[in-house]
Amino acid sequence: MCSTESNADLRPTPSDPALVLELKTRRPPALEGRAGCETWSVDFSPDGAWFAWSMGHGIVWVVAWPLDSEDSQNGETDRGDKSFSCGHPVWGLAFGPRPHKSAAAAWQAKAPPKGNGSLLLATGLENGVIKIWSVFTGDVVFDLHGHEGVVRDLVFPQNGTLTLISTSRDKTLRIWDLAQKSKKVQVLSGHKDWISCCSVSSDCSMIASVGRFDRMVCLWSLRSYTFIRNLAGGIHKTLYLLSSCAFSPDGAVLATAAFSGSSWWVDLWDPYTAEKLATLADFFDDYGQNQISAIQFSPNGLHLAMVTDDRALRIWEPGQRGMVMQTKADRDANGLCCKYHPKGGVVATGTRDGHVRFWKAPRTVPSLCHLCRSVLRHAVSTHQMEPLPLPKRILQYLTYRNIPETSSSDEDDWEH
Repeated sequence: MCSTESNADLRPTPSDPALVLELKTRRPPALEGRAGCETWSVDFSPDGAWFAWSMGHGIVWVVAWPLDSEDSQNGETDRGDKSFSCGHPVWGLAFGPRPHKSAAAAWQAKAPPKGNGSLLLATGLENGVIKIWSVFTGDVVFDLHGHEGVVRDLVFPQNGTLTLISTSRDKTLRIWDLAQKSKKVQVLSGHKDWISCCSVSSDCSMIASVGRFDRMVCLWSLRSYTFIRNLAGGIHKTLYLLSSCAFSPDGAVLATAAFSGSSWWVDLWDPYTAEKLATLADFFDDYGQNQISAIQFSPNGLHLAMVTDDRALRIWEPGQRGMVMQTKADRDANGLCCKYHPKGGVVATGTRDGHVRFWKAPRTVPSLCHLCRSVLRHAVSTHQMEPLPLPKRILQYLTYRNIPETSSSDEDDWEH
């Protein structure tokens, strides 16, 4: 069921200089702060013209972007915002299909009209059902059945197809062909417990998935639907939980996030060789729990956004000491998820109270070296790079082996 009635308030909030806007859900006071109101997932459409978030209690709101346009403030135009009632709590959502990386820039430049009816929104529910919606009509196109637990994450590969990848607490990943209305489904089994998150490499050859409790980082072939390897040898703790993973835009680096008690860390891996390239670690002795909930690379691959218990958002440039941007310390930040706008400059974060915050992200012009590496690594694997007759220093740069170990413990020196 779809509604065009506004379900949230748009509020500029000056509490943090990096905070651009905040969307606060309107709900009865009796429901505030109770289980079921969490924003577990947010997403921007491939062209950046739409934003969706799960606002709790089975409701997803889809709004036109940008939110603070002059027309939207004075109410002179119909923005086309709408809410979808899914009937069960929504844990994962994703827009699709997503165009090939080579075509994405041209597609964004053409600025397709918001009335283009090909845009879909997939929502993963607590009861294991995935609902596929038409964004522009607000109708359910069809439901996908098969998962036997919470559908925790959904991803459309960046290849222009109607392929959808889902992960679930039933310990499986499923690959759906929406063009055949789920009649063709591939099931990937191997995790021993809940799967927290999945990510797809930019060339659509690999899927990475992380198990929250089994502490497995699994790589799968999206071409043959087979298990490749489990990445091991991360951080040095016996008891920890894995929460998130993300491929870099060129597919040459896989970041995984984990936490244990008062510490969290991000490992950077070479997915082709299973080599751990670097670790960003953060430790707090005076805070009982400091969970890292979500990570995502910026569209240009220079930065990595992180959501943790003690700060709403951190942004790190791999290899650099400290953060290039971080919000004020706030143990009540309640962050759960994050997503970059496809053109960069803005990061959206969802919270446990069902709200969404939009943060100003650093806009850094990539160096020529970085641009060349990104283009090269999108097409050339590490195994293909290593035999090339290149100077050692250049080869280390191209294979990301020049990233030093980093700690972000010196928080006060990097406040922005």
